[in-house]
Amino acid sequence: MLRAVTAMGAGKLLGTNLRARRDEQGISLSELARRSGIAKGTLSQLESGAGNPTIETVFSLSNALGVPVSALLAESPAADLVVVRSADVDVLSGDAIDLRMLRRLEHPGGLFEIYNQEIRPDAVQQSDGHPGTEHHIVLDGSLRINALGRTVELGPGDYLAFRAAGSHSYEAVDGVVRSVLLLEYPPDVYPSAAGGPHLPG
Repeated sequence: MLRAVTAMGAGKLLGTNLRARRDEQGISLSELARRSGIAKGTLSQLESGAGNPTIETVFSLSNALGVPVSALLAESPAADLVVVRSADVDVLSGDAIDLRMLRRLEHPGGLFEIYNQEIRPDAVQQSDGHPGTEHHIVLDGSLRINALGRTVELGPGDYLAFRAAGSHSYEAVDGVVRSVLLLEYPPDVYPSAAGGPHLPG
């Protein structure tokens, strides 16, 4: 069976998943606002599908709810062969990065999220940290990553992995960088991932 996966729309999908995760945990909008540092009115807009989420917003919600990013952004594909067209997936933008989540993969050893990632040369993308390990493979351009007290520059074909719990940053050295980002979460981070989908995510 061949099934092309297309996006419901990042805002609408986030709204649906955010409400479902909040209901599962039995927490109010006010409590989620307190945990995430996002205003209650903004959360209400996001849940209605009217918001325009950024990378920072989604990661704040992920950390506040204790769920992987894909629990908020992914639809659950049910197919033996899955084709994802990057152009059909909504972009999640940050200060310097545009992400398109291509796939969420669950297995007994943990959870993986696969992203098409582009880093723009006009800013530095900062992250306060999040659970799991980041794996980067640069396809085009030169990428500078600061993590774990080190600065590493990657070119086409280069690979880097690091534990992402601490603050880290990304910068395109000369022109746009195109890369693949794989987020790996071990089963002890999101234990329910080993037992079945969190989803919708």
